[in-house]
Amino acid sequence: MDNNLTSSIGNLVNSVRQTKPLVHHLTNYVTVNDCANVTLAIGASPIMADDIEEAADITAISSALVLNIGTLNSRTVESMLAAGKKANEMGIPVVLDPVGAGASKLRNQTVGMLLEQLQFSVIRGNMSEIRYIAGLGATTKGVDASEADLENGLQSGIDIASGLAKQYNCAVAITGATDIVSDGKSVICIENGHPMLGSITGTGCMSTSLIGSFCGVTTDYRMAAVAGLLCMGIAGEIAYETAGQKGNGSYRVALIDEISKMNSQTMREMAKVYEA
Repeated sequence: MDNNLTSSIGNLVNSVRQTKPLVHHLTNYVTVNDCANVTLAIGASPIMADDIEEAADITAISSALVLNIGTLNSRTVESMLAAGKKANEMGIPVVLDPVGAGASKLRNQTVGMLLEQLQFSVIRGNMSEIRYIAGLGATTKGVDASEADLENGLQSGIDIASGLAKQYNCAVAITGATDIVSDGKSVICIENGHPMLGSITGTGCMSTSLIGSFCGVTTDYRMAAVAGLLCMGIAGEIAYETAGQKGNGSYRVALIDEISKMNSQTMREMAKVYEA
């Protein structure tokens, strides 16, 4: 555990709760309610406005923008581009969650278009999604990382995250058994979490919402990504202890409960984070 890291992240949690940044989401309708609730739980304020007539206007009054392609349709692609361009114009951080990248022609074209036309602050995905964006061979399993892509090991993930961060001049976060975050200059690894996080839908999307919430209070987007993933990982561990034996539904509720109670002391006591 790195005490300086956990202290900095604890300060970010306090900042979010004090300032309540508005986080605009154009996101996945399967998980939109959980994304809104987890944003509220960490202390930020969510808004979900994906119509082209208002997407850019809502972005203009927000502290951060989250673009999630989980339930992609051609109507929202135009809104994502309009919102993203407005955010770039105003210096508002933009977080990309390339859900299912590599799985279909529409997703692949959309991710390519977003990366070409927008500047992102953070890109967060699983190993298969990030490998696809990096132009490496990736075998997708719908919206989940494939076993084959996970077999390449931690060092491979570190190299991919670092290279992609340099390519797109942003922070890159790869979520998995060990989360990897790089800004192209340094790498932070997070070993918090629980396997049960993979048994309920939306924990990746929720992690991205947490990252967006932290991006709303800092310009250190690498640390914002670390803070979001660390909150999810620690909450996942505690939620398993309190409700995991009851089943998936109780675990999902407990997860949001624990994020709502997250504080700097819990961070310091439970964080398994280090610079690679």
